[in-house]
Amino acid sequence: MTTFDVPTRDEVSSQNQAIFDNLKKALGMVPNLYATFAHSETALGTYLALQNAKSSLMGKSREVVNLVVSQVNDCEYCLAAHTALGKMVGFTDEQIMELRHGHASWDVKFDSLARLTKSVAEHRGRAEQSVVDSFFAAGWTKENLVDAIVIIGDKVTSNYLHSMTKVPVDFPAAPPLA
Repeated sequence: MTTFDVPTRDEVSSQNQAIFDNLKKALGMVPNLYATFAHSETALGTYLALQNAKSSLMGKSREVVNLVVSQVNDCEYCLAAHTALGKMVGFTDEQIMELRHGHASWDVKFDSLARLTKSVAEHRGRAEQSVVDSFFAAGWTKENLVDAIVIIGDKVTSNYLHSMTKVPVDFPAAPPLA
């Protein structure tokens, strides 16, 4: 396997340098996985546009999807990042672990979203019909379903990039799944 370095600001295109500067202002750092996208002239900007696009799923709902997909794909980088982000949006450690298992016993809507996400991710887009029916029965809409699929695609992209590059994780490690 080819070893991937994490490019520095000086090693990327001027377009990516501007993105690095914005990330540093917003986050206080350029996460290693984002920097890895900058090996491409366009991938970092394209990925961030997707990740930051308007969606009917925001905050906690988005983190439900991110945690479930990252667990299905066993992405240590994204599990670490989204465990930290999950805490920032208000999930407890116990809730994050439960979400990683693909359910949320404390909330019917999050539970149906987690189960749908797990089914979609495990079955490569072919979710079980009963899971889809439960998703809609919990009050989610067709718009929410489409937006969940977009977020799943976003997370699969970053999961696969880390799987291929193995760049160092620069967030506290997620605990092992119990």
